[in-house]
Amino acid sequence: MKRIIPLFMIFFVLSLSFNLQAQDDQQAMMQAWQEYMTPGPMHQMLAKGVGEWKTEITMWMDPSQPPMTVEGKAVCEALLDGRYFQTRHESTMMGMPFHGVDVSGYDNAKKKFFSTWIDNMGTGVMHLEGAFDEATKTVILTGTAVDPMGKEVQVREVIKEIDADNTLFEMYNSQDGKEFKSMEMKLIRVKS
Repeated sequence: MKRIIPLFMIFFVLSLSFNLQAQDDQQAMMQAWQEYMTPGPMHQMLAKGVGEWKTEITMWMDPSQPPMTVEGKAVCEALLDGRYFQTRHESTMMGMPFHGVDVSGYDNAKKKFFSTWIDNMGTGVMHLEGAFDEATKTVILTGTAVDPMGKEVQVREVIKEIDADNTLFEMYNSQDGKEFKSMEMKLIRVKS
């Protein structure tokens, strides 16, 4: 009997220790989850884009050829209490109606911005991630897209807020290891 009591005490202390550790882990997990789900300063920066915009788009299909230019519109709205932002774009491309949707945001866990793009000129998804460059006041995103021939293309986007009513968006593609500007879009605010 004397041996059973010390064994029971050891078991009880170990059990209590594991239980306390599990509670600490659970509290840490809840704290991390709270930080992960709460919109912060980067989301506030993205929220400045909410509203209606006129777009002036210049596209280079081939860097050795003259660009095409079109005008369009974009409407940005906040989703899920400002955690994400959806921008719907409308214009024409090669004489056809063009519709595209960007869902973007800031991932608190990764500490990165992201952009997911779909449009009616394809059936694929372009996903880019990146950071805010404090020195140039730009968001720089990189990732890949697949062209109509099934070839993976490296993409880099540079987004710069000129002022509260003007934003400059640039897209660069890499072809045969050389990067070229494929698109420039000026966004001019129409309505907040």
